[in-house]
Amino acid sequence: MASDHVDVVIIGAGLSGIGAACHLRRDCPDKTYAVLEARDAVGGTWDLFRYPGIRSDSDMFTLGYSFKPWTAPKAIADGATIREYVRETAHEYDVRRHIRFRHRVVRADWDSDAARWTVHAQRTDTAETVVLTCSFLFACTGYYRYDEGYTPALPGVDAYAGRLVHPQHWPDDLDHAGRRVVVIGSGATAVTLVPALAERAAHVTMLQRSPTYVLARPSRDRLADALRRRLPASVAYPVVRWKNVLLSTATFQLSRRAPGLVRRALRRTATALLPVGYDVDRHFSPRYDPWDQRLCVAPDGDLFTAVREGRASVVTDTIESFTAQGVRLTSGAELPADIVVTATGLNLLALGGLTLGVDGTEVDLASTVAYKGMMLSGVPNFALTLGYTNASWTLKADLVAGYVCRLLRHLDRTGQQVVTPLPPTDDGRVPLIDLRSSYVLRGVDALPRQGVRAPWRLHQNYARDVLLMRHGRLTDEGVRFSRATAPTHRPVPSRPAARR
Repeated sequence: MASDHVDVVIIGAGLSGIGAACHLRRDCPDKTYAVLEARDAVGGTWDLFRYPGIRSDSDMFTLGYSFKPWTAPKAIADGATIREYVRETAHEYDVRRHIRFRHRVVRADWDSDAARWTVHAQRTDTAETVVLTCSFLFACTGYYRYDEGYTPALPGVDAYAGRLVHPQHWPDDLDHAGRRVVVIGSGATAVTLVPALAERAAHVTMLQRSPTYVLARPSRDRLADALRRRLPASVAYPVVRWKNVLLSTATFQLSRRAPGLVRRALRRTATALLPVGYDVDRHFSPRYDPWDQRLCVAPDGDLFTAVREGRASVVTDTIESFTAQGVRLTSGAELPADIVVTATGLNLLALGGLTLGVDGTEVDLASTVAYKGMMLSGVPNFALTLGYTNASWTLKADLVAGYVCRLLRHLDRTGQQVVTPLPPTDDGRVPLIDLRSSYVLRGVDALPRQGVRAPWRLHQNYARDVLLMRHGRLTDEGVRFSRATAPTHRPVPSRPAARR
């Protein structure tokens, strides 16, 4: 089967994949590359999710790229605006012509003799198999399944006569105006959906098994607005970016060291924004400490406003059974519903379901150890993007893409061809994702692990990671540089610019 060769194959054309391609254009302009995207559009998550109110839960000065200032008015932005930002970035850096849409990568095999990957993709429109080879493979796939969200067992759901939907697959024809809506869940998606649906629905009820911490914050950044009036975006943007990085880091560290203090502060804010006498402890005071799970963000306190104005309500209870008209609760109450939205979470899926092989042996991801949170022990010339859990995803994605470019330049400079992470010599292992969220606990055992010390352990601290990833040594005990194990006599394919 005919194949073509590029220096780097990037998997995914979402926020991370487009950022990786832009970093290559900026830092390694001599490298050829192709971006393989299973869907037919740029944007990843921000193109897939179309439910009402879809928005970031991180500020866009940190969720935006380090090299592309965020200039839209709102710091907490809606999905359409973020999608357009990603597309605009791809156009500005001439990335789009390197994207091969409807190419789902299913397998990649490393050949140490030739020091290259053979990448197998399947066309999602024709089922045709496409083969590429590359010197470096860069997975920017996120960590959850795009084809299905998580829906737990719902007792009696077949009796329900209304409309049942999952936010990951929001129907274009669903009109909720004047309808009674029940949103099952209390995570970021539910906290986003409830106030958005409440603008037109007859009433929206957020049904939660247990509460989540909700942080009210302004949708606009006052410092950014002030600096924009006086300074060019290239100057104002990094100032606001670092201000927000330091603020979020301080909040996270305070939550870890003084959880009771942060818990009380969040409770006071919720109490001030909710009706007098509202049962804050029942509905907005979780059993766990702040940042054991991600804090949910309510821009301008929109969720609290919807509850205060009577357009939405929160019910903390469990489901006994669905009925034809709605949901019957364990307490005996029944919630009438024309529409039920199961905002019950995601399914984790490492590497988008891609299978890796090294010299004929399939890689068991769960047995590998992450090196600097971005490479896997025993897997040569491979990197993956896994964003922060306590800060904006793109902060980490930018660091990983920059580090990959440093590695590629180092290989060229030293005449080496291969970089292989090594496992730590000790047996200490901890989960790669340090959260207690249900979606993480359901799937974390299938993910790589990390060690208990650097360079196999990162500490969810952007400032420290900047020093390590941008300025730290490329050579250390956790990595080995080498050349191909044997000369190859196979003809090397030509290297045209990646076609669409």
